[in-house]
Amino acid sequence: MRRKNKFLTFIVAIVVLLNSMPADVSAQDTSSNLTLNDAIAATLTNNSAIKLATFEEDIAASNYKQTEAVYLPQVGFSYTAMSTNNPLNAFGFKLQQKSITQNDFSPDLLNHPSGTSDFTTKLEVQQPIINMDMWYKRKAADKQIELYHYKTQRTKEYLTFEAQKAYMQLQLAYDAVKALEEALQTTQTVYTFTNNHYQQGLVQKSDVLNAEVRLAAVKSNLAKAKSNVSNASDQLSLLMGKPGGKIYKVSALPTEITEIDSATKVAASRSDLLAMQKAIEATDLMIKSSKMSYLPKLNAFGSYQLNDKRMLGFGANAYLAGVQLTWNIFSGNSIKNTINTQTLERNKLAEQLTDQKDQSQLELNKAYRDLADAQNDIRQQKIAVDQASEALNILQNRYQQGLVNTTDVLMAATQLSQQKFTLSQAVFTSNVTRAYIQLLTSSTNQ
Repeated sequence: MRRKNKFLTFIVAIVVLLNSMPADVSAQDTSSNLTLNDAIAATLTNNSAIKLATFEEDIAASNYKQTEAVYLPQVGFSYTAMSTNNPLNAFGFKLQQKSITQNDFSPDLLNHPSGTSDFTTKLEVQQPIINMDMWYKRKAADKQIELYHYKTQRTKEYLTFEAQKAYMQLQLAYDAVKALEEALQTTQTVYTFTNNHYQQGLVQKSDVLNAEVRLAAVKSNLAKAKSNVSNASDQLSLLMGKPGGKIYKVSALPTEITEIDSATKVAASRSDLLAMQKAIEATDLMIKSSKMSYLPKLNAFGSYQLNDKRMLGFGANAYLAGVQLTWNIFSGNSIKNTINTQTLERNKLAEQLTDQKDQSQLELNKAYRDLADAQNDIRQQKIAVDQASEALNILQNRYQQGLVNTTDVLMAATQLSQQKFTLSQAVFTSNVTRAYIQLLTSSTNQ
């Protein structure tokens, strides 16, 4: 009875694993060998998340180029056609056209001019000289480029971890299939043994029915396990930016236990932390930009125009040039309130950065403990596999001598399959945890 309970426990463990995986998808009949390095490389090349992050980098770079207006001139050209009988404007048109005569000073003509036309060709230039608020906005835009660069890098690091995890899940799915195939072989032998003895009148009908139920359950779970190999392959295809429908064959993961330096801490130069730091620096520059709005601004301007009473005429010419100093002395406290808001946002970002560092360190400490537990499980399960294998060999020898029945041998074989699968789970946990530690402790050269 105890051996039967162990067998049922093994079947339940497999069912739990299958239920934790994605639902079944349509059958797939293609296969391809895939290494872990190839999976990571394809993910970093084709994944849409990296493409989106790259777009954000390009947008930030484009926004930075817009700030070139802080020192580049602005040039405009216009051609204007006008006609009026307004006394002031009519006289002004003639002045601009440099066509004033003695008769134009006649009171009657000054007060009642006929329709007067003017065609103006004008070239205008504005040249920024000193605009300190815009200079700091330009620096803040430059920090945004760095921010999105680090964000892209962190996206790549995270997707590397996701590709490793998906690859390992596919390997575990194959291990589940292998364990269930061994369980199916064991259950089939038990059923054959029980049915033969029932035909001989040595066991009851209920024993045969119980064996049939176990056999049907194992076959059903094996079918789900094979479907989940397809599901895990599709998940890997999605990460790699490839169409689904292909079943990947993966390489066996190492089961050796390697030491890891648990004294390693979360680096301040980790890409996501650096991105948050750049966001703080950008906000600091925006605060300085707002403060600089209190200072005067100095800009130059100039224009050159041609006036004529005929269309496409370019008779009289004139220019205008100057330098303008402007000082917004009072803006209704809008600048002051803007600075207060930006300062609060900056303080919020700084608090988020501190919290992110503390949270990451807690996750890293837990990951170290999880890795130690997983490695201890590997040690214990390797011993358990050796012991179960030895026990099976002993029972097989005794079975050949007629000292034990078939059920004892099959239960021992089932126990061996269970221990092998449990070892695969421990290896999976160890490898995923190790990859997660690598993600948490990654560092970036600034």
